[in-house]
Amino acid sequence: MLFYQLINAILLLIGIVRAVVIVQFILFLLVAFNVISMRNQVVSALNTALSAILDPILNPIRRVMPNTGGIDFSPMVVIFGLSLLTELIGFIGQLALQI
Repeated sequence: MLFYQLINAILLLIGIVRAVVIVQFILFLLVAFNVISMRNQVVSALNTALSAILDPILNPIRRVMPNTGGIDFSPMVVIFGLSLLTELIGFIGQLALQI
């Protein structure tokens, strides 16, 4: 029973990280297309907070990936990796159910 609660907690954490990556990407697009301005204190604070949370995850991926001319594909790689991790954890949970 504790094992399933641990799996659910990990899956919840993965879902939260995935949502934060998507929010940061949407914020980046809104700033890039001048819908919102970084001069706004709320937007600036939100960008700083999201960067502080995600930079430890994204920076190692950015170092490994080749330069693509200003387009950052590291959030997509993180979301893909989190999806793979979710599937792996689900598979492990199914194996544990059979035991």
